[in-house]
Amino acid sequence: MTDHSTDLTAETAARAAELLKEHRASIDRLDAILVFTLAERFKHTQGVGRLKAVHDLPPSDPAREETQIARLQELAVQADLDPEFAKEFLNFIIQEVIRHHKKHQS
Repeated sequence: MTDHSTDLTAETAARAAELLKEHRASIDRLDAILVFTLAERFKHTQGVGRLKAVHDLPPSDPAREETQIARLQELAVQADLDPEFAKEFLNFIIQEVIRHHKKHQS
């Protein structure tokens, strides 16, 4: 005779493993979306960098950056994402964009 509690434990573990697999598959899809979205974003910021270089504009636009950070933080609140994380994430991206813009000006 089988122990009913052992069957439930095995069932619970199997269901947990299946849920974990589903979550990980979603995470993998979202990671791919993030990478392709960032690539598209950088294509546009590289175009901005080339325009700035041709027109001798500074690589950084602090007013625009401040506006974008505030905008992204508001979107984060709406999306139930930590706005401080969103700010840090955008700051990281902005610094990378500025680095690219400076390369265009060299």
